[in-house]
Amino acid sequence: MQNRPNRDRALSMLGLATRSGNVASGGFATEQAIKRGKARLVIVAGDASDNTKKKFRNMCDFYRTPCVCYSDREALGHAMGKEDRACLAVTDEGLANSIRKHLIDSE
Repeated sequence: MQNRPNRDRALSMLGLATRSGNVASGGFATEQAIKRGKARLVIVAGDASDNTKKKFRNMCDFYRTPCVCYSDREALGHAMGKEDRACLAVTDEGLANSIRKHLIDSE
């Protein structure tokens, strides 16, 4: 139970990042953000397909971009005010660091 508030903060920070225009969501937009060097943190939903997880994990390793598997498609989409999202990239360094901190604190 102690982990829940930090996870909620991570999702609310994700909503803030979305509203400020610092999130690329969906497979194609996330891939483009990584390849263009704009992605500061990639989040892949825990219930995304194994193929999607592997694809983004490998891409993030190659481009040296932090990648985490977190939550589920519905929660990620809801936090952004959109439909289900299997993957997304946070493009602002400060917001990415803040989200990552909340994710690490919740483990």
